[in-house]
Amino acid sequence: MGLSGGDLQAIWLTVRLASVVTLILLLVGTPIAWWLARARGRWKGPVSAIVALPLVLPPSVLGFYLLLAMGPNGPVGHLTQALGIGMLPFTFWGLVVASVFYSLPFMVQPLQTAFESIGDRPLEVAATLHASPLNIFFSVAVPLALPGFLTAGILTFAHTVGEFGVVLMIGGNLPGITRVASVQIYDHVEALEYGQAHHLAAVMLIFSFLVLLVLYAWRPTPRKV
Repeated sequence: MGLSGGDLQAIWLTVRLASVVTLILLLVGTPIAWWLARARGRWKGPVSAIVALPLVLPPSVLGFYLLLAMGPNGPVGHLTQALGIGMLPFTFWGLVVASVFYSLPFMVQPLQTAFESIGDRPLEVAATLHASPLNIFFSVAVPLALPGFLTAGILTFAHTVGEFGVVLMIGGNLPGITRVASVQIYDHVEALEYGQAHHLAAVMLIFSFLVLLVLYAWRPTPRKV
């Protein structure tokens, strides 16, 4: 398809970034979604708003504040330097941290909807059989919410692949380190290399279509209790 070595390197880095972010958000977003699905207190509203904030916030704003937080004078920067990790901006792991915040709602909201759709009855039945809360979650809630896990995982991966503003603010444009596919396309356009930009953009377009095809055509039917 006419992809250059730099294009293939950017695609590999993008897939690696999206895979790591999806795995981290699966571990972090699941307990948040479970709590939001079960919570009835006054904190549910503020926590829901914080989770959904990246949906309405301009990526440049989020990237700017993350850059300040991870910079030499920010709280995250102080922590990473104290731990001997060094500075996160303009590194792969800086991109990972930023992408986790940016893609958080794409993992939490589908999972929250899946957990809420289960209802109270299956959980109450399990409780009457003296199942522990942990056993109820893994033996009842997780199997019944599997379609939600599939949707959340696909959306999170696809959204991370398409990031541009946040990754450019946090990662810059370092080949092999932070230059993901969206930044590579931007570079081609700036250099008036429209043919190269077209080849890489076509790959991203086909990928997005396949993601939606999997999401809408092969999504498993929710299990009924």
